[in-house]
Amino acid sequence: MSPSDPEFVPEGVDLERPNPARIYDWFLGGTTNWAIDREFGAKAIETFPMVRTMAKVGREFLGRGVHYLARQGITQFLDLGSGVPTVGNVHEIADSVNPGSRCVYVDNEPVAVAHSKVLLEREGDPGRHAVLHADLRDVDEVWERAQGTGVLDPTRPIGLIVVNVLYFFGPDDDPHGVVARYRDRLPSGSYLLSTHLTADGVPAEGEEQREQIRRQYERSSSALFMRTREEFGRFFAGFDLVDPGLVWIPEWKPDELPSPATEEFRSNPPASSAFAALGRKP
Repeated sequence: MSPSDPEFVPEGVDLERPNPARIYDWFLGGTTNWAIDREFGAKAIETFPMVRTMAKVGREFLGRGVHYLARQGITQFLDLGSGVPTVGNVHEIADSVNPGSRCVYVDNEPVAVAHSKVLLEREGDPGRHAVLHADLRDVDEVWERAQGTGVLDPTRPIGLIVVNVLYFFGPDDDPHGVVARYRDRLPSGSYLLSTHLTADGVPAEGEEQREQIRRQYERSSSALFMRTREEFGRFFAGFDLVDPGLVWIPEWKPDELPSPATEEFRSNPPASSAFAALGRKP
């Protein structure tokens, strides 16, 4: 049985608890999820219907960010916490601008890795695309294995993508230190693209529902950790922020690509409950 079969369960998959990568896939309309993930997602939508749109907003930002970076001449990407492959994957968007671009995906969820491998075997180029089953917190291992694929050239600028994932790491994981260690390994001219959920400055309306969602995630395999604007900004220490700076997701280059879900928040960006930014390493 292969990952393309609906009943396929990769080795190491925990079906006792819902998993954020598979829940996110379900929010986006994907099929790489199980009943426990779908039940979790349905409950979240019942609690706070906007949560599905918010998931799509995060995915649309990823597309805009990669498209922008590709237009700046970035031709190689390292996507940390890449998740389950769905519409608008990094290598697809990058290739649409620069055919021949390169990408290494990294995730610790066996389902995400297994399905990424299937996608790349079917539609990718082994000389330009790779996927690693690894924990992004293990910086030395991830960096060494990513370079070992032969896909990335460590002497040329890299687009480091840490989108829709940092809020799954608490203080004990030292996420700021983790990002800093990747930064130190990046060559000059590289970029950091990232997002983060927040309760800082969001509308009072829906506050109780958002808190219910946060408590619901505590019962999944990964809790949610909100951060303030200042705390998110610290991830970009050592980077020069690219215009428009650190903003609400709907405010970040909304015209770079069509983003229908993002449009729903254009009149009230704080309701997106998430910050976004792009930084360049001098």
